[in-house]
Amino acid sequence: MELAYYSDYAVRLVNTEEPARGKDTLTSVEAVRDLFGASQSAARRATDSDVTRFRSIRARLRAVFEAADTGDETLAVDLLNSLLLEFPVSPQISGHDFRDDDGRPLWHMHLADHPSNATAGYAAIAAMGLAFHLTEYGVDRLGLCEAAPCRNAYLDTSTNRSRRYCSDRCATRANVAAYRARKRREADLPEKTGLAADSTQPSSAHGERPAPRGR
Repeated sequence: MELAYYSDYAVRLVNTEEPARGKDTLTSVEAVRDLFGASQSAARRATDSDVTRFRSIRARLRAVFEAADTGDETLAVDLLNSLLLEFPVSPQISGHDFRDDDGRPLWHMHLADHPSNATAGYAAIAAMGLAFHLTEYGVDRLGLCEAAPCRNAYLDTSTNRSRRYCSDRCATRANVAAYRARKRREADLPEKTGLAADSTQPSSAHGERPAPRGR
């Protein structure tokens, strides 16, 4: 398993909140445990106190994506480094649960955390995974959805660095909105052109007083 895989931990946590919509799904210990996915042993460490702590880490991770999205690479790296220093991990070789056709372990790198609580463990894995993704693919591969008001975080793994939206749904919504806006502009253009043409013609409306002749 590539260590960059763990970057998804960061995306999952950041996207529990949609600030522009006033939505926040990180409101209970159950929501915290859901973020761990298949890592049930780590999820069991979560308590009610982790809800507030997770929100704090979420804000710091979103700041990394925001800096990257605006092109401030140095700030993005500095913010991520501060998380790495605060929440360290130990990379280890692991072969659990993965076997080849001959029954031998499929060795892979695994991030072993040594947390004092569930938040510390999750933050360590999320920060390290995001760091591997950033250094392997580039800071510009960390983005925020352009389909306002979404602004969900995403990781661009496209071959031509062209991703702009967090999901196909947002991409479709943005394309439809752009199409409708273009059609409105096209519809308004003839009206404006017609008004401009009319204003250049002499007035001949029925009932209007003719201009006085010079004497």
